[in-house]
Amino acid sequence: MACDVFRWNREAAELREYDGYLIGGGFSYQDRVRSGAIATKEPIVRTVFDEVTERGKPCLGICNGAQVLVEAGLIPGLEPGVVQMGLAPNIPDPERRIAHFCCQWVFLKCAAPQGRTLFTQELPEGFVLPIPIAHGEGRFTTRDPELLETLKANRQIVFQYCDVEGRVDPAREINPNGALENIAGLCNPEGNVLAMMPHPERASFLRQVPFEIGGPVSEERLRAQGDAAALEGPAPGRLIFQAMYERLRA
Repeated sequence: MACDVFRWNREAAELREYDGYLIGGGFSYQDRVRSGAIATKEPIVRTVFDEVTERGKPCLGICNGAQVLVEAGLIPGLEPGVVQMGLAPNIPDPERRIAHFCCQWVFLKCAAPQGRTLFTQELPEGFVLPIPIAHGEGRFTTRDPELLETLKANRQIVFQYCDVEGRVDPAREINPNGALENIAGLCNPEGNVLAMMPHPERASFLRQVPFEIGGPVSEERLRAQGDAAALEGPAPGRLIFQAMYERLRA
């Protein structure tokens, strides 16, 4: 299976030849206006929109990619093309003297049934994975309480910030950006589009996981210290990409 880095200035129609899309992190257009907002006006994003809504192609948006998917109206996607949620600036934490940017390791709980999205085929409900975050505008929020209830009923809340034991708590040390309902990742109703603020690519190899954060993966990392082959082994973040790979290969 081949993959490609598709540049923003390429002909948008060429995107239709691809079977799936991954919109990575970064700072598109310097996060002007709102993170991801200007990028959605690009022809390539419009093409992705058409391909995932009309042909059901998979699309994973990470960090800035998640912001793009929200601003494009693909997430939560109850009315495709309509912006229904925001990824607002992180709530500052005066006790820790943190401004708006969060860069740290956290824990995520898979809050949806296994297979609710094509990206979580290998993640059972309740599975906890260590993962890093690095963003200034990552707070999933909405002013519409009915929307939140709909997302819960649809099981579109895929990932929630939790502690090492899987307990979901709004406390700042667990939910560092103040996201509503501890939301870290949402899918569209069909499950072929996933937007998540944490970075699974930075938790794909065992060597990437700190051994001091606690939990089974951290302990495995500590045991592997000095074993180069073991450190190159998989970490839980890779399961998300592996599921997408398997879907595209099928």
